[in-house]
Amino acid sequence: MAFQGHWLQNCLFLASHRSASRSLAVTVSLLSLAVTIAGSVSALPLTTAKASSAMKMAQVGTSVVYVNSALGQDGPTSGKTEATPLKTITYALQQAEPGTTIQLASGSYTARGGEVFPLILRPDITLRGDEPNKGTTTTIIGGGSVNTLSFARQNITIVAAVDSAIRGINVTNILSRGTGIWIESTNPTIANCTFTNSKREGIFLTGTANPLIEGNVFLKNEGNGISITKSSQGVIRGNLMQETGFGISIGGTSTPLIEKNQILSNTDGIYINDSAQPILRGNVISNNQRDGIVITTNGNPNVGTLQSNGDNIIKNNGEKAINNVGSQTVSAIGNDLDVKKIAGAVTVTAKVLGGRPDEITPAFADIKGNWAEGFITQLAAKGIISGFEDNTFRPEAKVTRAQFAAIIAKAFIPPAKRSAVNFSDVATSFWGFEAIQTASRGGFMAGYPGGLFQPSQQIPRVQVLVAIANGLEFGEGDTAVLSRYIDGSAIPSWATGFVAASTGRQVVVNYPTLNLLNPNREATRAEVAAIVYQAMVNAGKVSAIPSLYIVK
Repeated sequence: MAFQGHWLQNCLFLASHRSASRSLAVTVSLLSLAVTIAGSVSALPLTTAKASSAMKMAQVGTSVVYVNSALGQDGPTSGKTEATPLKTITYALQQAEPGTTIQLASGSYTARGGEVFPLILRPDITLRGDEPNKGTTTTIIGGGSVNTLSFARQNITIVAAVDSAIRGINVTNILSRGTGIWIESTNPTIANCTFTNSKREGIFLTGTANPLIEGNVFLKNEGNGISITKSSQGVIRGNLMQETGFGISIGGTSTPLIEKNQILSNTDGIYINDSAQPILRGNVISNNQRDGIVITTNGNPNVGTLQSNGDNIIKNNGEKAINNVGSQTVSAIGNDLDVKKIAGAVTVTAKVLGGRPDEITPAFADIKGNWAEGFITQLAAKGIISGFEDNTFRPEAKVTRAQFAAIIAKAFIPPAKRSAVNFSDVATSFWGFEAIQTASRGGFMAGYPGGLFQPSQQIPRVQVLVAIANGLEFGEGDTAVLSRYIDGSAIPSWATGFVAASTGRQVVVNYPTLNLLNPNREATRAEVAAIVYQAMVNAGKVSAIPSLYIVK
C-alpha cells in the first residue's frame, strides 16, 4: 500500500524524499478516495479484450458521428453530418457502434452543456477532436464518481475501453482528486491530447493496462502527469510532462516502456516504487526541482544496459540525476548525465571484462571481426553510441542528421558558442530536439535555407567531417593534402578546407580503400563511430587505438 498512499497523498502535499522511509511513511486507506457527486455511476463496466475482438469481427465498415456542443441537438436523426451534429458526447456514446469515430467540433464539453460524467467509452470507439493542435481547441471539463475494480470509487473524466482511441482532446478534471482518463486492463490509444490542471493526474493506468500513450502534453496537473500501477504495461512515447508533481509515477509490478519523452520542470521527473521495472530509453529528464529519477523500495528500472544504452539525457535537475534509495542495484548505462549527482547503487559504465582497460568485450552480436569493432566497442562502453534491442549494432546502417547530433552531444558535450536556432522542422517534442540544439549551439552543425534542419536526412560523410572540423575549431587546412584521395575532386568546394583540416588531424577513416574518400555517400554507423572516435582522440578525450584505415 506504500505506493498507493504516496500517489494519493502527493495530490495534497509534496514532501521531501531524502530517505528510503518516505514511501513507507504515507499510507492512506482507499476509503479516502470516496467522493460524493450527484448522479454518480454505481459500477464501472470493463469489457474484456476477447469480447471486443468478437465485436470487431462482427462489424462491417466504420462510421463518423459529429458532435458540436454549441450548435448540435441530441436526437436520433442528428450526428450524421457535420451540418447536423449531436450536442453531447454522452448521447453519441449511447448510440455508437463498434468502429465508430465520434468527431468533436471545437468548443467546451461540460456538465452544464449536458454531459454526464464520467464518459465511458465502448470498445473500438474513437473519440477525436483537434489532433494538429493537440486538442487545445476541443476541451472536456468535468468528472464523475465511479466504482473501479482496482481502487474502489474514483473521480474520472473519461474511462477508456478495449481497442478504443482518444485523439486530439484537451482533458481537465478540476474536481477533488480528479483523474483525466482511467485505463484499467484495457489497451486504448491516447494520442495528441493535452491534459492540464487536473486535481490528481492526467492518465491513470491500473490492472493489466497496455495502452499506447503518444505525443501528448501533460501540463500543471497537481498530482502526476501519468500514474502507472498494478501490472500495467504499455508504451509511453514522445510526450511532454511539465510543471506537475511527478512527471510519471510507476509502481506495482508494472513494466511499461518509457521512451523519447520530455520530462521537464516538475517536482521530480520519474518516481519508481514497489517492484516496478520500467524501461527508460531516449528521454530528456531535465530541470526538475528535485530529482530526475527517484527509485524506492524494490523498484528496478532498466535505464540502460551494455546491450542497449539508455540514451536518456538526465541533466540540470535540482538535486540528483538518479536517486536510488531502494534495495536494488539499477543499471543506467549509456546516458548523458552528471555522475556526481547520482545517489545509491547505480551502475553507469560498462564493466571491464579482463585484460587492459581498453580491452572491453564487444557488446554487440554483429561486430565481431568488423573493421570498426574497436571504435564501436569503445564508444558503446562510454555510452556514446548504442545498439538495438536484438543485441545488434547494424554497422552498415545509415545515420540520420538527428542521430549524428545525438552522438556529437554525448561525445563532446559542447558548450554553447552561439544562439539557439528554432528549426521549423524540429518540434520541441521531437526525440532529438535537445541533441540538435546542443550540436547547433556548440558549432558542430547548422541547418539549411528556410530554417530547416532535416533531422531525418541520412548524413553524407562530408557533412560528418565538416561538422567535426567546425565544432572542434580546426579551421581550414591546406587543400594540397586532398591529392591523396583519388576522388578528391568530388569534395564540394565549400567543404574542401574543412576536409583538409580533418585529414591533417587524422580524423578521416576510409574503409576498405584508404585513398577513396566517398565524400557524398551517406555515412554508415561504423564509419561515424570511427570518425567520431578519432575526433575524440584529437581532442584528448580518449586514447588512440590502432587501425589500418586511418588516413595519416
